[in-house]
Amino acid sequence: MPPQQTADVIRGTLDLLVLRTLSLEPMHGWGISQRIEQVSRGLLDVNQGSLYPALQRLEQKGWIASDWQVTENNRRAKYYALTPLGRKALGAETAEWRRYVATVELILGGAS
Repeated sequence: MPPQQTADVIRGTLDLLVLRTLSLEPMHGWGISQRIEQVSRGLLDVNQGSLYPALQRLEQKGWIASDWQVTENNRRAKYYALTPLGRKALGAETAEWRRYVATVELILGGAS
């Protein structure tokens, strides 16, 4: 993919990316999407329509918690933080992702 193009986050990876992002520090939703885009060097685009349902899902699982705070721009925003249960889930989800990628690589490598 040429660097000027962005890709939507692959279905099923958004939760993992959000958990990893929140492992660094608590953030509001827009900050999370910007951090993912920044770290991916602009190659991943987190759709707001996907992000907020993911945040709700992660909160329902107890993996993240939220509270209202004032942003650096003096606006109120919901900030999300990783919980201890979420930190555990991040380790498990990361291990599962790496197994999945290794399996796909086996298939792709064997297809020649």
